[in-house]
Amino acid sequence: MNEQVMFALLLELWRDLRDPAFLWQVFALGLSLLLAWGLSRYGERQEFAQASADYGALRAFGTGSLKRVAFPLLSLLFVVIVRKVFKYWQLGPVSLFDLAVPLLLSMALVRAAIYVLRHAFSPSGWLASSERFIATSIWLCLALYITGLAVPLMEMLEQVSFHAGSQRLDLWTLLTGLVTVVVTLLVALWLSGEIEGRVLANESLDSNLRVVLGRLVKAVLSVIALLLGLSMVGIDITALSVFSGALAVGLGLGLQKIASNYVSGFIILLDRSIRIGHVVALDAATSGVVTQITARYTVLRTLTGTEVIIPNEYLVSNIVRNESYSDSRVRVVVSVQVAYGTDLEQAMRLMNAAAQAQARVLADPAPQVLLAAFAESGINLDLGFWIADPQEGTGGVRSAINMAIWRSFAENHIEIPFPQREVRLIGGTPSAA
Repeated sequence: MNEQVMFALLLELWRDLRDPAFLWQVFALGLSLLLAWGLSRYGERQEFAQASADYGALRAFGTGSLKRVAFPLLSLLFVVIVRKVFKYWQLGPVSLFDLAVPLLLSMALVRAAIYVLRHAFSPSGWLASSERFIATSIWLCLALYITGLAVPLMEMLEQVSFHAGSQRLDLWTLLTGLVTVVVTLLVALWLSGEIEGRVLANESLDSNLRVVLGRLVKAVLSVIALLLGLSMVGIDITALSVFSGALAVGLGLGLQKIASNYVSGFIILLDRSIRIGHVVALDAATSGVVTQITARYTVLRTLTGTEVIIPNEYLVSNIVRNESYSDSRVRVVVSVQVAYGTDLEQAMRLMNAAAQAQARVLADPAPQVLLAAFAESGINLDLGFWIADPQEGTGGVRSAINMAIWRSFAENHIEIPFPQREVRLIGGTPSAA
């Protein structure tokens, strides 16, 4: 639509304002909008979202987008039908309908674009603050097209050109390239999000493999979308070879630690040496449950509730004690010392019973008491037992068993010795000074 057509439409609308039949246009337009609003509200009450969730994410996305543009599309349909009726039966002028058609189409495009952005990205602050800017930009572009000012603006931007190597670029090419790349990236991010959601929901695959596949799909689709958007605009992709070479040099020199962490993250995810839920220990002071594995770091939640962020390179290049690598069961030892005059068989039975009374202690393998050593002050006995939930910690079960042993030993008069020393004087009592 050029400026002459737009001017003619506005002039015709001004003339129709003096015609009494113009009121029929206003009435028909208002009735079309009211009917479209009623049908769209009725469709929302049919719980389309719940029904479409049973048919997959793609169907849910289509239904959600249809709900967003239902009102402008239904209004557009009714307006087109009424305009045909007015023209066929010659009921009056149709200039108001001619102006309403592009406006309703613009509303549908704006709502669809905002919905795609909300679906492609998780709810975030930047998206909520940018929705008004995005909607205003789309309305501005459509207004330029409707008023016919888009063509002279394009010609003016094409006149501002420059050379990048052997290729000639202008502002219009850069602007269209930016819009095309952004649109293709949004489509790629939405598609990768849907694929990642399906992969993560597949319980038949390993959890690490699902994470790797989801991130690989997102990275590959993003790169393909970027290259496709640039090629659609006409920018030579081979011009990016210099940039890619510089990026490789930068990764090799300044970003080698970051690159090493990313490569180590994919190694951990692929070889499955550490998985989410494993109980690992880095040293005597750092141990806990793996709660998250990203491409750069791994999150370890300690038994005190503190979260430790560990670079993936450290996990690959150092010794890590994984207490639940092939089996989640862990053996715990409680040591007790008894006096030399104690009935050892009775003491062992009491210690074994104290372990078997705890719910977290496994019956198979059964708890076992061993005579560890003849110490200086008494006899050392080691109670070994197995638990299946090391992520809950061992301090609680140790304390409960120690308390049970203390009570049972006190009831049966079994002594737990403490260090004692005897001082003997040889040669009689020395004379007073």
